[in-house]
This record gives sequence, structure tokens and C-alpha cells, in this order.
Amino acid sequence: MSETLAGQVAIVTGATRGVGRAIAQALAARRAAVAFNYLIRDDLAAELVATIEGAGGKAKGYRLDVSDAAGVTAMVKDVRETFGGVDILVNNAGLTRDRLVLRMDVEDWQRVLDVNLSGAFYFCKEVAPLMVKARRGAIVNITSVSGLAGLPGQANYSAAKAGLVGLTKSLARELGKRNVRVNALALGYVETDMTEGLGDEYKQRILDNIALARFGKPEDVADVVMFLCSDAARYVTGEVIRVDGGLAL
Repeated sequence: MSETLAGQVAIVTGATRGVGRAIAQALAARRAAVAFNYLIRDDLAAELVATIEGAGGKAKGYRLDVSDAAGVTAMVKDVRETFGGVDILVNNAGLTRDRLVLRMDVEDWQRVLDVNLSGAFYFCKEVAPLMVKARRGAIVNITSVSGLAGLPGQANYSAAKAGLVGLTKSLARELGKRNVRVNALALGYVETDMTEGLGDEYKQRILDNIALARFGKPEDVADVVMFLCSDAARYVTGEVIRVDGGLAL
């Protein structure tokens, strides 16, 4: 898809690696200005900004924990002042702390919900008034097939990702009359840092259950996000689209 997003401003959370980076670069390639947050790696953030600017785009990184509500407010304020508004939000930031419920620490439960669910809520809360005022906008929440089906050892992650589905549908109802669209992608296994640590035997068991017989690539996700952010998806809202290669058939 080559539809331009020139003149639009996008926020992507968790954008220095993997899926988030692919989304940020795809948005910039379509001429959107891109603001993104990251948690630790200043070097990766600087590299992403340099890559986008080197190709003639605009980008700015913010070192921020998405679970910090005040920090999110400050970031969105700065993005608005720097670029003039917010037209697109992609809530991608996430983490896992897998463990069976019987052995799961309260801290691990809370941290996963804080980052994967509350962080998305904080950003939605801040950008929604800007989009409503402009009477246009696109929000894409990155959830998981784990939030649709549930996986053992991922009660915290599954609960957070299921929560994103509910957040997506509620916001789509609330914002639709102002031409703000809210959708979600439920990802399967994508080749990122999260999947690199999986053992070969476990990977093969997963592949045996994927209809397309391969893990996804970050670009596979970015392409669907570009569709949802474009006018080609102007009549699509409240949807949860599985990007899983047929894992959850």
C-alpha cells in the first residue's frame, strides 16, 4: 500500500525494535511525522530518528514508561506543540512475565497490566480529545491471540490483551460519531526479541499449528496497520483483526 499520510502526525509506543519499529518506519515512509516512546535504549531511539530523518521524514523519540500517566500527558502535549496535533495512535508497547497463576507474583501481574493495558488507556485518553476536535483520527491497539483464546502461563498477558479488545470496542462506540476509528490487531507469533528465546522444539510445535507454516514478520503487521490508518479503511472501526498466519483458526 502506497497511500500517502502526508501532513499527519502519528504516535507509536514501544517503537525502537520489532513490530513497533516496523510500524514507525512504515508510517514515516508514507510521509507521516512520527513520535515514539521507548523505555531504555537511547542508542536504538537515536538510530530510528536518524533513519527516518535520513530518508527525509520527521521523527522524535521520548524516553518514557507508558505506565506513567503523567509522563504520557507530558509526551502528548509536547507532540502536539512540536508537530501540531495527533492524527494516528498505535499502542504497541508491551511485555510478558509468564508464569502459572499459582506461582505468579502480584508484582508480575500488575506490571503486565500496567504496561499492556493501562498504558494504552493513558494514550487513548490523551489523544482522543485532539482527534474529536479535529473530527478525524485512527487508533490501532496491538493485542494478541492470547487475549482471544487464553494461554496457560499467561494469565496476566492474556487478561491485559483481552482488556485491549474491550477498550477498542468501547472507544469505537464512543468516538465513531466524530469520525475517529478504533481497531485492534490480534497478533500470533511474530519474529521479534520475544520469540527469539523460544526453544527449537517449542517453535516447531507452534509452526505445526500455523496454517501458513511460518512465523510472521514485523512488516506483515505494519502493512495491516497502514491499511487501518489510511482512508482505505474509512468505514472500518471496532474490529479485531487476527494477524496470525492462521494460528487461531
